[in-house]
Amino acid sequence: MNLSMNKETLASLKEATRLTQSGQLQEATAMIQRVLSGDASHDHSGAEFHKTAPNEQAGGETIEGSCRIVEESASDTRTESGAKSDKAKNDRTRHSETTNDETRSHREHSWKERTHTAAPRQSFDAGHRFNDLQELLRGKLSGAGGFDIGSSTPADKLPEGASFKSASFTNHAGSRDYKLYVPSGYQGQALPLIVMLHGCTQHPDDFAAGTGMNALAEAQPCLVLYPAQPGSANHSKCWNWFKASDQKREQGEPAIIAGMTRKVLKEYQLDETRVYVAGLSAGGAMAATLAMTYPDIYAAVGVHSGLPHGVAQDLPSALAAMQGGSQPLAGLNRQASAPTASKPPGIPAIIFHGDRDTTVHLSNAERIAAQCLDSMGAKKSSVAAANVASKQERVSGGHAYTCTVHKNTQGQAQLEQWTIHGAGHAWSGGTPRGSYTDPKGPNASQEILRFFLSHSKSAM
Repeated sequence: MNLSMNKETLASLKEATRLTQSGQLQEATAMIQRVLSGDASHDHSGAEFHKTAPNEQAGGETIEGSCRIVEESASDTRTESGAKSDKAKNDRTRHSETTNDETRSHREHSWKERTHTAAPRQSFDAGHRFNDLQELLRGKLSGAGGFDIGSSTPADKLPEGASFKSASFTNHAGSRDYKLYVPSGYQGQALPLIVMLHGCTQHPDDFAAGTGMNALAEAQPCLVLYPAQPGSANHSKCWNWFKASDQKREQGEPAIIAGMTRKVLKEYQLDETRVYVAGLSAGGAMAATLAMTYPDIYAAVGVHSGLPHGVAQDLPSALAAMQGGSQPLAGLNRQASAPTASKPPGIPAIIFHGDRDTTVHLSNAERIAAQCLDSMGAKKSSVAAANVASKQERVSGGHAYTCTVHKNTQGQAQLEQWTIHGAGHAWSGGTPRGSYTDPKGPNASQEILRFFLSHSKSAM
């Protein structure tokens, strides 16, 4: 994306924010749709709204979720003379009109409550604006098998002796619910812990079903922790990776997830040298933030279709980053993220991304890789060619992929970057029982777990 395109894109995003704040939702939707399709040069003074189905837009994909457009009913657009004529109709018609008016009033009141329009407009922060635009733009993803935001995820049948428990955690930064998978093989021994962060509109049961991580954890065995982002924290249940207040050690959502991790480690007496974090999309971006801010807890990180830590601070920079912008990354703040001077802040990383992802641009995978290598003291451009190897393969009946591996001087893989050719914004190799999954790709869950268990803090 060149500089002029960045300026045009940011101008469009700022105008869409203004339109959303002023209640011009249709115009804001149309403008963001044009930005996502690559047309950011349209006149910002107003926009004609076209009722195009989400998958009929250029690129075929929009931001995650289900499309919700506020539309006027036929009774909302009656002319004044038509309204007077209605008064002369019979009692049944008048009753119907009254019901329509009450419904409209309730809908308008509900919308005002949801968008906080009762508060001064200048009180809107980037999180609220991002959530409002996401609600307008959420649409069914093409090419992601099994996605249906309106359906509930049936519970997996647990192996005898295993459990999938619901609980909650609270600390100074806030509260979150979570689910914890405990395999049947757990008898109090110090097992590894995998933390899995879901994407927007998802929840722990959905994410567990789609990734199939519980079945892998049963075979390993290890415990799997699924923190849950509530709608009260983000309208679309996204982790707030794009907010500065949720990007620092011992603050915001990173502090909550890290505190939750510590609680589970202590409660189950798990192996503190084998603790890992992975996530999809917004969850992947938050996983990257946890890797940079809590290297003392997590021994490795997995980022699927995510973004690097600190790439955004507000709404315009968040959406620009998702499109593949070139914003400078936040400083790693090594002193704040590393508890001791002897321990480097970086941790090993495995990255997955589809090269046809139109929700989060593929370039973000490159930036995550560069950020992770830099945090380990190895600039990507300076890594010796002998320590970097790539392979190209294809899943039988599925996608081709390229896997690039960066090894340290001891020959251990420090970073793996998987590019799935032809895949969109979906968990590679996932099951159709969960949302945002693509069964045609290599099994990301299996590869992530393999990579994780080859690393421990004691060996770093």
